[in-house]
Amino acid sequence: MAFVLTEEQTMLRDMAKDFFTEQVPVANLRKLRDEENADGYDKDVWKQIVELGFAGILIPEEHGGTGFGPMGLGIVMKEAGRTLAASPLYSTAVLGAGLIMAAGSDEQKAALLPNIAAGETLIALALEETNHHNPLNTAMTAEKSGDGFTLTGDKKFVIDGHIADTLIVVARTGGAAGDAQGLSMFLVDAKADGVSITRNHMVDSRNAASVSFGNVQVSADAVLGSLGGAYAELESSLDLARVCLAAEMLGGAETVFDTTLDYLKERKQFGVIIGTFQALKHRAAELFCEVEICQSVLLDALSALEERRNDTPRAASLAKARVGDALRLITNEGVQMHGGIGMTDAVDMGLFMKRARVQAQMLGDTNFHRTRYADLGGY
Repeated sequence: MAFVLTEEQTMLRDMAKDFFTEQVPVANLRKLRDEENADGYDKDVWKQIVELGFAGILIPEEHGGTGFGPMGLGIVMKEAGRTLAASPLYSTAVLGAGLIMAAGSDEQKAALLPNIAAGETLIALALEETNHHNPLNTAMTAEKSGDGFTLTGDKKFVIDGHIADTLIVVARTGGAAGDAQGLSMFLVDAKADGVSITRNHMVDSRNAASVSFGNVQVSADAVLGSLGGAYAELESSLDLARVCLAAEMLGGAETVFDTTLDYLKERKQFGVIIGTFQALKHRAAELFCEVEICQSVLLDALSALEERRNDTPRAASLAKARVGDALRLITNEGVQMHGGIGMTDAVDMGLFMKRARVQAQMLGDTNFHRTRYADLGGY
């Protein structure tokens, strides 16, 4: 279990921190929100992200990536979370590349991975069908039709769905909702006949969409992974995405804590620095402990992915649940300890709180992951 970064990983962290801090500050998200940007991300920023190699961190060198692995990807996602950086990095480089690496054929990898690493293809995972994350509850159907399949159904909360070039769609070719068997994944052109995409304006000013599939025809070579047996491949990739999401969440938590601590050292009340009040000292100490614990939990989960440990699913659920609880506490305290101004748009606290609320629901909330952690442990 690696709790200390290697020299290369430290260099990657420093490079990512400098880039997101200088080129993609929170002001970038504010600008996208205030201008009601149609894409929901800055294309010039995305180009720089690609040039730095972040889009291809998971992708091996033979397909145009850097092959830095899950630890490197988690490091970058954490730094992106510190500034609320809005980009297709998560949907494409984490979910998209992760699923194609885990389940794609040699032909699919050769066709898609170089374009992902080059920033030329954006991917979105169409998984959720209800307001609560549960892949086994997938009910959307993919019926055999000639040499291919016909996809029919609706998907919700498709991250970056309205800007995606290719959709990875989870549908049933067998079984019923709740069954692990019968799940399949398909690569679908976002502009294919019968695909209808509606952008949703989220509270955190980030991208999500609702996608409808009305008798969408796909060929047999659109199947990604095992036909009817894709659940294991999907869950493996979702665990990678859950840990990377936890990394992004921890980055946000660190920024909120640092900002709040600075405020406590500067704000005066009745002529006294409020950071000298014992009650606030205790609350700040609790937040510090939460950040430290979450750093260890996250590094363990990233190490589990890197080493392909058998306990990776439990480590992933522990990271998502533990960081989720901490982030809720830290953002709440950040707003409260800023006082009245913390509730306004004059400071960034509210932006981090809104993002935290959305992140908490993505790929399973704390209740989902506590239950999963217990189930995986045989309880």
